[in-house]
Amino acid sequence: MDADKLQDILQQHALYLQDSDTGTRANLQGADLRGADLHGADLRWADLRWANLRDTNLRGADLRGADLRDTNLQGADLRWANLRWADL
Repeated sequence: MDADKLQDILQQHALYLQDSDTGTRANLQGADLRGADLHGADLRWADLRWANLRDTNLRGADLRGADLRDTNLQGADLRWANLRWADL
């Protein structure tokens, strides 16, 4: 996925998390995010079904309530990531 597009999705998701009418929940279904640097990202309640997160840096990311069903997490760095209520 293009870095600019991903950044836009994350910005819209941040607005969504603030209950802003202008925000949109992150829909990253099937996204190819191999090797992306998402350390510390706020991905609470994001839809990451079928995404490829292989070798992605998710260290310290907030994935509470995220939908991670059928997501490729092979080699992903999940140290200190919050996976509470995440659907794995």
